[in-house]
Amino acid sequence: MRTWVYLPLLLSVALPWASRWMSARAAPSLAARTVAAAAVVAGTASVCCLALLALTLFDDLPPLSAYDHRPDLGLPKPVPGWVALAAAVLLLAGSVRLGRLVRIRMRVLGDLRQLGRPNAGLVIADSPEPFAVAVPGRPGHILMTSGMLRLLDVDERRVLFAHEQAHLARGHHRLVSAAAWAAAVNPLLRPMASLVSHLVERWADEDAAAEVGDRELVARAVAKASLAGSHRRFEPAMGLHGAGAVQRVSALIAPRRQHSWRDPIAVVGLSVSLLAAVAVAVLEFVEVAEEWLALL
Repeated sequence: MRTWVYLPLLLSVALPWASRWMSARAAPSLAARTVAAAAVVAGTASVCCLALLALTLFDDLPPLSAYDHRPDLGLPKPVPGWVALAAAVLLLAGSVRLGRLVRIRMRVLGDLRQLGRPNAGLVIADSPEPFAVAVPGRPGHILMTSGMLRLLDVDERRVLFAHEQAHLARGHHRLVSAAAWAAAVNPLLRPMASLVSHLVERWADEDAAAEVGDRELVARAVAKASLAGSHRRFEPAMGLHGAGAVQRVSALIAPRRQHSWRDPIAVVGLSVSLLAAVAVAVLEFVEVAEEWLALL
């Protein structure tokens, strides 16, 4: 096994940079979907390559270990033992992080659903702290506090409802969760998970602006909700006050730029390279495994 098995791990370093470059140019809707998909590809590729490396530990176990020091057999050496062991440790650590993340997100979702039974898709919780969030489900609903209602005027409430409804209608929680899961198994992808969270908020901002027909009104509502603070207990949830409010307000008040279909080319190209590298690494592993297993 040569360099192909390591390439997905190296490309995982370049992918967040390409994603940030693209997100500054592409429409938030396209950028969010592209970055989330690329994160899933990179996370899956990382797990596959770590698994391939870890599986080479079997050549150090009986009965294959008996042939490990037989140069006359001409057997290919998979990878050094310490590399395989390190890959196994990283794979285990990623599994633990993924399990912890799933538990946290399930707990947060359960806490949000226990705050009230929705009426016409809305739950208003009696709390002085300004807070609003889209709670996914079948069907999903919007949760907001009485403090948030008092904070916003009538027009800003329209923005809030449009923003949170966009999260539910577009299924943004799926993109955020997928990127977060990828980052759990490969910490090099954490910037991409944060970026997806930011991009879905910008996407919801754009949908709200199209709904109310006033970008400055949306910018004002975002700024007001963000300055009022957020509830850290429900941090993974999506709301008007979340993920990079300063950048979101700047994007809303800046002149709208022209987007090109070429914007995501770098991210898509790196993702295709990841898939190709995994395919070649699997073929190399199969060739090595066949030669060793032929001795049994």
